[in-house]
Amino acid sequence: MMRPANLPRSMFQTRKPPRAPRPIWKCAEEFKRWLRKLPCSCCGHISTEDNPIISAHVDHGGQGTRDAKGMSTKVADRFCIPLCDDCHKRQHNLGWESSEVELPTRDAVALSTAFWQQWPGRVGWLGELEAAGA
Repeated sequence: MMRPANLPRSMFQTRKPPRAPRPIWKCAEEFKRWLRKLPCSCCGHISTEDNPIISAHVDHGGQGTRDAKGMSTKVADRFCIPLCDDCHKRQHNLGWESSEVELPTRDAVALSTAFWQQWPGRVGWLGELEAAGA
């Protein structure tokens, strides 16, 4: 069926429902900002304009918990590690299983947990989360 010329195209398009926001307990933007100031966990590269540091989510982190990756959602931010853009692209091409062997611990989940424990803002973030009832 062709639309009449006098009716706008938008009348014939279905709209997608808006996505639900990520739960507050999965979001730690300050932690990711702190990670981006650190060198790459894989090659030791310091952030540059051409090859910035990315807060890379370790997709298999938190398995079996509410922090895990779900359908159409990322794993909780506490399972991030700093990777330079080049290493991050290589990780996406190879997958975590193959790229983890290049990390100093050979275990991205353990490394993300160590960064989470070292983050100076963790205690304050957890307090804010508790105060929000999440």
